[in-house]
Amino acid sequence: MSAPEQQPAVASCHSPATGRTAVEGSSVVALVGAPNVGKSTLFNALTGAHRDVGNWPGTTVEVGRGAWSPDGGTEYDLLDLPGAYSLDPLSPDEALTRGLLVDVPVDERPDLVVVVADAGRLARSLYMVAQLLELGQRTVVALTMADVAARRGVTVDPRALSGAIGVPVVAVDPRRRSGAAALAATVSAALATPVPVTSYAGPGAGAESFADADRHFALISRAVEAATVEDPEHDGRTFSDRIDRVALAPVLGPLSFLAVMWLVFQLTTTIAAPLQGALDAFFSGPVSTGATRILDAVGLGGTWVQGLVVDGLIAGVGMLLTFLPLMAIMFALLALLEDSGYMARAAVVTDRAMRAIGLPGRAFLPLIVGFGCNVPAIAATRVLPDARHRILTTLLVPFTSCSARLTVYVLMASIFFPGRSGTVVFVLYCVSILFVIGVGLLLRGTLWRAMGDEPLILDLPPYQRPTARLTTMVTWLRVRGFLRTAGGIIVVTVIAVWALQAIPAPGRAGSFGDVPVQDSVYAATASRIAPVFEPAGFGTWTATSALLVGFVAKEAVISSWSQTYATAEPDDASSPGALGDAVRADFAANSGGHTSAAVWAFLVFLLAYTPCVATLAAQRREVGLRWTVFGIAMQLTIAWLVAVAVFQIGSRLV
Repeated sequence: MSAPEQQPAVASCHSPATGRTAVEGSSVVALVGAPNVGKSTLFNALTGAHRDVGNWPGTTVEVGRGAWSPDGGTEYDLLDLPGAYSLDPLSPDEALTRGLLVDVPVDERPDLVVVVADAGRLARSLYMVAQLLELGQRTVVALTMADVAARRGVTVDPRALSGAIGVPVVAVDPRRRSGAAALAATVSAALATPVPVTSYAGPGAGAESFADADRHFALISRAVEAATVEDPEHDGRTFSDRIDRVALAPVLGPLSFLAVMWLVFQLTTTIAAPLQGALDAFFSGPVSTGATRILDAVGLGGTWVQGLVVDGLIAGVGMLLTFLPLMAIMFALLALLEDSGYMARAAVVTDRAMRAIGLPGRAFLPLIVGFGCNVPAIAATRVLPDARHRILTTLLVPFTSCSARLTVYVLMASIFFPGRSGTVVFVLYCVSILFVIGVGLLLRGTLWRAMGDEPLILDLPPYQRPTARLTTMVTWLRVRGFLRTAGGIIVVTVIAVWALQAIPAPGRAGSFGDVPVQDSVYAATASRIAPVFEPAGFGTWTATSALLVGFVAKEAVISSWSQTYATAEPDDASSPGALGDAVRADFAANSGGHTSAAVWAFLVFLLAYTPCVATLAAQRREVGLRWTVFGIAMQLTIAWLVAVAVFQIGSRLV
């Protein structure tokens, strides 16, 4: 299989795009800048959007678009372009930025470009400004991170900087929503000026010439000298430097990272447990009872409609929604780590492991996104400049344990390992990392033999005090995504599962909506596949059917179990804890007395096999159908082999 070269499509900034909310004819303003300068945070602050932000490069891999109405009347079509250090692209996302600024006719470029520049690393940010000026582009500089620069003993004078580079400069703080009014006034004034005339054609497709680079660096040097003042009494070391002596140390760094992640999962499961119990009692009690009474009142009690509503939708979706507090707490804790700047250190800590499997340390950034959701993680592989690295990382992302799997982990851990749920979840996430490394080594030793190592080049963000607004926004953004899944594909899956459970299997007695679940088409289909999992200790139709449903979405594993056991034992399943009792009895009866080994085998298989159909769609879009099919076959094979090994070894040790 050959590695497909991605050629980002270049569209006009003035053409309609999905998600555009500005009125036709509005001036197009593009936000550009290096990764991790606050560009997407500024976009959210100006448009009121909720674009995902992260304190590491590669978070933004697609163009964001929204309406910016600073005074309630004037409206701008604001673009958030992927992070780029310059107009000389080294990755597909940087090529997309160049394409919208350079590789289109002049009349299709943005009307104005706002370069978001880091005051703490001013020289790095000004290279893009120097290139844009020679293109004859209206340009405004939005200066961020002034507080970070001050902690380094550096002060930047916006007025002096403006005089040195010849474009307006405005100080903004998007994290605290300050400077937006001044930026709006500056943009309005800049749009009223004529477009600069230039004969310069812009940088070529390759690297710039030495003459171009010398000219740009000369401008940058003069601007930095004119606009910055350094405190002579400052020793140059910052609070971030002192923390990084431990966080990035060869031994203490990885140990600290593992300790932090263990604490996250321990806090998540401990705090969420009572909230989950309350929601479970609510859905299985008042909600189910109320729905039954309403159906009785309208003459539908005891019919298939009651089965669909009570045993299907309420039992399935309700059980899933009991995990909402768990997701919210975990997302909030991870958002705090991201906003503080700590999560970016994970790339440095794991650089050695990444290079061992033939990937640059930068590849850890998409992988760590995968622990939230595999779909945006696959899109984030665009930050990797090498096509082979992108394919390999895309194949490894499904082995990162997404938040959808977390709901099943916690359910199983609370059923079989009460009191140790946090540790069990932490172990599974460590196993996920081992899968990534192990499969990466396997692929490098076979299909990727010729691929060399690359050094990690990463500009770490400074540590910052997390803000309540940003943490809340990121948490809600991710919780909303979870709710959309529950309200969309999960509802469809629940209805499909209920329908299959309501249809009698060929040769079995019963009628639609009145058939024991074990005699349904649902059970019959799963029973044909179940023998495959007997060597792994969970060769039952109940476990197999949940895994089949999990192929659509991992959250649906819980809802399918809730429906299955509610249909089989309606009296018991209507009381809190009955689902756990039923699952526990099932694994105990079919594992030959080796329940724990079977449970671990099931969890490992759940971790390693194909995450969901949305991930498959993302893989097909990024690397093509052949690599996607290869990935499915690889995931299923590895998941089955490891699950069998876990059960066979575990059953002999215990």
